[in-house]
Amino acid sequence: MIVIVGCIVVTAGVLGGFMMAGGHVGALYHPSELVTIGGAALGALIVSTPKKVLIDMVKGILATLKGTPYGRNTYQDLFRCLYDMMRLARRDGMLALESHVSNPHDSTILNKYPRIGQNHHVSKFICGGIAPLVEATADAEQLAKLLDAEIKVMEEEHHLPVLALTKVADALPGFGIVAAVLGIVITMAHIDGPPAEIGHKVGAALVGTFLGILLSYGFAAPLATRIELAGVTEAAFFRTTAAAIVGFAKNLPPKVAIEMARRSVTSEFRPDREELDQWFKEADSSS
Repeated sequence: MIVIVGCIVVTAGVLGGFMMAGGHVGALYHPSELVTIGGAALGALIVSTPKKVLIDMVKGILATLKGTPYGRNTYQDLFRCLYDMMRLARRDGMLALESHVSNPHDSTILNKYPRIGQNHHVSKFICGGIAPLVEATADAEQLAKLLDAEIKVMEEEHHLPVLALTKVADALPGFGIVAAVLGIVITMAHIDGPPAEIGHKVGAALVGTFLGILLSYGFAAPLATRIELAGVTEAAFFRTTAAAIVGFAKNLPPKVAIEMARRSVTSEFRPDREELDQWFKEADSSS
C-alpha cells in the first residue's frame, strides 16, 4: 500500500507542477514514446537477466505491494513457536521434535502459528536449523556456521533481482533519449509542415526524454531500493531465528535463548520484555 501511495504522490507531484506552470496533461499523452521506452527496457531486461531472477523480481515487486510479512506479529508468532518447541525438547528430549521437523506440514506446533507454519521459507528454515540438533550431527558452533551460510545465500539471491532492476533504472534515461531521437527523425520528415505540427512532434520527442528520466528516478530506482530494504528486513528475521536456535543449541534455557533473540530485533518490531514474559506465562500455564 505504501508503495502505491508513493507512486501516486510522484505522479501527482509531476503532473501538478506541470499544470501549475500552465501545461496541459494531454500534451504528455504520447503512447508511442511509452511503447518505445517500455519495449526497449523490457527487452534489455530479458536479455540480461536469467529466468529465475526474472521470476524472483516479479515476486519481489508483488511482495512490496503487499508489505513485509516479517512484522511485529510475525516475530510474536516466531518467539511463541520456538518457545513451545524448546520447552517440548527440554521436557521430553530432542527426539520429541523429530516428527515436527521431519513433517512440518503436520506439526501441531508450527500449524498453531499460521504466520510461521504457512510461510514455507520460515518453517523450512526452522526445521532445517533444529534437525541437526535432533540428529546430534552438529554442535552449536557448527550449527551457527551452517545457518549463517544459508542466510548469506538467501541475501545474495535476494540481491540479484535488485541488481537487475537497478540496471534497468540506469538504462531508462538512455532509452528515453532513443525515443526522443526517433521523434526528431519523424519531425525532420515533416519539416516543411506548419509550425504547429512541427511543434507538436518536437514536443512528443521531448516527452520521450521526460518519460525515461521519470520512470527511472521516480519509479524503477525507488522500487529497487524498496525491494532491497525488504530483503534486509527478511534477512534480519532469519538471523533472529538463527540466534534463538543457536542459543538453545548452547544449552541455554528456552527463556534465555528467546530473550537473546529478542534483543537482536530492531526497535520497530521488537516485542517488549513484559510481552515476552506474558507469552511465557501463557505457554507454561497451558502445558
